[in-house]
Amino acid sequence: MNGSELSDVEFPVQKQLEAYNARDIEDFMQWWAHDCEYYEFPSRLLASGANAIRERHVARFSEANLYGKLVKRISVGNMVVDQEVVTRTFPDGPGEIDVVAIYEVENGKIAKAWFKMGAPRLHTAEVR
Repeated sequence: MNGSELSDVEFPVQKQLEAYNARDIEDFMQWWAHDCEYYEFPSRLLASGANAIRERHVARFSEANLYGKLVKRISVGNMVVDQEVVTRTFPDGPGEIDVVAIYEVENGKIAKAWFKMGAPRLHTAEVR
């Protein structure tokens, strides 16, 4: 997907995903509104404001295997819903987790986001 195929509402969501995968905190943060809110679905506030979202992601961006694979994206009005499989390092080891991310976009920035997580699946070492 390139920028010319994206709607105005999808563009900041795609760009923050690209920055997430590059583990580039500065690029990632430019797509979030200064007063953004970040929720665990449906309503548990995890971070309020860009500084809190930055703090939340700095440690995560140190994970060498961090990668969000977009499975499907839909958008309606100013809302974008992404289905992703995220690879990361959990306390018990590397693995992946299914994520549904819902973004509310206002004025070209993510104003609110909600995340519904599945159960982590740890990668098992191959037995030879």
